[in-house]
Amino acid sequence: MLSQTVLEGMHRNWWVFVLRGAAAVLFGVIALIWPGVTVGVLVFLFGIYAIADGLASLISSWLHRGDPVHRGHHLGEGLLALLIGILALAWPGVTALALIVLIAIWAVLTGVVEISAAIRLRRVIINEWFLGLAGVLSVVVGIILFADPRAGALAIAIIIGIYAIVFGATMIALGVRLKRWHDQAASPAA
Repeated sequence: MLSQTVLEGMHRNWWVFVLRGAAAVLFGVIALIWPGVTVGVLVFLFGIYAIADGLASLISSWLHRGDPVHRGHHLGEGLLALLIGILALAWPGVTALALIVLIAIWAVLTGVVEISAAIRLRRVIINEWFLGLAGVLSVVVGIILFADPRAGALAIAIIIGIYAIVFGATMIALGVRLKRWHDQAASPAA
């Protein structure tokens, strides 16, 4: 079970969830507006998004340094996202198949981390299902991408765009709920 200190830290740092969600929504909208982008541009956009997501997770890890388990989840997720983002930027000419494998690995591992966090939160806060839903969506998209990695770039851009928007919206919703709970806890009792 999460310690009260970690839970309070999550409430205080609700903006990290909103930041991650906003970056995901922005990436998703770009992927949907320009689904015919070349693989190189898609790799570049994904690399930037993965690095932004990784940095947000590392910030969350640092902000929750009092709890080794919580910190470890965010640290691992952040380092993985940074590594995949850097690899995507270092090799922009990577094939569509390699891009899909990178995104599929990242989506599945991120999903597992988010589901794990939701399970730990289930007895502590109400509506932790936002985080669990984001995790399940990540795992499902990762599995779909593994199942048919040779799908056309257009279909891939659309799938990834929709996924990123839904994932981002659930992270923003979680962040807003955490802020609301933080504001209620901080307001003086009437």
